[in-house]
Amino acid sequence: MSILSNLSERLKELMAEAEINTTQLAAQTRLDASVIARLRRAERMPSSATLVILADCFHCSADYLIGRKDMPEERTYLQRPPFSEQLSFLLAHFGVTKYKLEKDTGLTEETVNRWHRGRYEPSVESLVRLADYFGCSVDFILGRET
Repeated sequence: MSILSNLSERLKELMAEAEINTTQLAAQTRLDASVIARLRRAERMPSSATLVILADCFHCSADYLIGRKDMPEERTYLQRPPFSEQLSFLLAHFGVTKYKLEKDTGLTEETVNRWHRGRYEPSVESLVRLADYFGCSVDFILGRET
């Protein structure tokens, strides 16, 4: 199953368990109802910020929402730092240079530099690529867990 299909199914399940509809979830998360509706219909991939907002709302991991984990570990997650700071941490923590990251993952130099300068956030697909490369969770990549 794709990331988007998994997210759609998990979102529907979590909303049903919480007995809330799209409008209520939009009010709780301050996301536009049309964004939630498109996610439920698997029509559009969320931004990394939207993924975190939904994970925080349902007290679960981003990895659970996108189907990388089967169980929704309910726990407290850290407040997410800016991705530019997190990327610097990840490179230092794993002892990898930006050049090696680009070479090993197929990410472009421009993309990595934009993340590093804080100009762009990675897509959910890129978060998964980074998590696979570093052998960790998407939540660790986002700085939500230690």
